[in-house]
Amino acid sequence: MYATNYHRASSVADAVRLKGASEDGKYVSGGMTLIPTMKQRLAAPSDLVDLRHVAEMKGITVSGDTIRIGAGTTHAEVATSAELKAACPALCHLASQIGDPHVRHMGTLGGSIANNDPAADYPSAMLALAATIVTDRREIAADDFFTGLFETALEDGEIIVAVSFARPERAGYSKFPNPASRYAMTGVFVAKAAGGVRVAVTGAGSNGVFRHGGMESALAGNFSPDALAGVTTDPSDMLSDIHGSAEYRANLVNVMARRAVAAAGAV
Repeated sequence: MYATNYHRASSVADAVRLKGASEDGKYVSGGMTLIPTMKQRLAAPSDLVDLRHVAEMKGITVSGDTIRIGAGTTHAEVATSAELKAACPALCHLASQIGDPHVRHMGTLGGSIANNDPAADYPSAMLALAATIVTDRREIAADDFFTGLFETALEDGEIIVAVSFARPERAGYSKFPNPASRYAMTGVFVAKAAGGVRVAVTGAGSNGVFRHGGMESALAGNFSPDALAGVTTDPSDMLSDIHGSAEYRANLVNVMARRAVAAAGAV
């Protein structure tokens, strides 16, 4: 690892100031991606601005039908929140399946979606729940936030402060994890709300997380696993690597989607 300067931010404004004063600074929270990259000398930021102690970026609030989760909230906190479990148990289940206990107690929701790893779990939830990504500068709809592999709409120096979304009528998540990393080889989050049904897929798409229009149309009229029986997924849009071919992942999308709908409580 190359030498770097460490700064502990006390507020969002303080973090922005510290990064702005650095030559090539990076924000870090749980550090699940950035720190290993630095250890391999694939990244060499001049400064690290630690966001873990910024109180305004933590916590889960359920107010009526609106759910807000601070970007600095850990996966473990999301997984074990009684308040969130009563409002959106599918998101608690998703968080409980991330990595191992060490990862869940260090990694944060904001860090996950900011990195937008193509095999991360949270991007599918944010997309399916039609979440709003709240930053220190603006609010971004999830449909506009995820722009490609490891790419988002975030501008240089912009910090994710929180995410918010409406309580879904039903929601479910199912993934096929890589047995070693527990990253999603394919994960599908399904959410039914007043605005309709949204289906988001992670771990399988060649361009990262995406919505599955065919499945959304099928479930709009019949929210049950059976409604997906005739829906197909185009292998040409899927990833193909040592863990699974494009055809394999296309099949996994269909299998995980049916499981996610079943988990949501099909009627």
